[in-house]
Amino acid sequence: MKILFDKVGSTPKPFALDHEGMHFEGTLEKSGYHRVALKATLGGQLDLICDRCGKQYTLDIAQDLSFSLSDQMIEDKDDLDIIEFLDGVIDITYIVESEINAIEGSFHYCNGCEGSEEELEIAF
Repeated sequence: MKILFDKVGSTPKPFALDHEGMHFEGTLEKSGYHRVALKATLGGQLDLICDRCGKQYTLDIAQDLSFSLSDQMIEDKDDLDIIEFLDGVIDITYIVESEINAIEGSFHYCNGCEGSEEELEIAF
């Protein structure tokens, strides 16, 4: 789903997207000349592999997200929650995929391994 940066005004513009089993819903609102505020929720279920035992399990996701979007390069190193869309088109699918990749790239433990004191090395 793509939305032109110039089509976002000072009135919140709602959006909703279902992608890879996740539901992403929120609003876009102009927050400055080259800035748009995105406030949304990401929810659904994601299949993951436990980083301890290697078993596949399903994780319920429910996250509130808030980003600042820009149509120009931002050199502000203090604000890391800025996503730049230099072509003037906000790509909502890209944002969802990035969030899914960030979740998958983190360490995850299934319910059986959460808080386990057992040694990590297993001899085969």
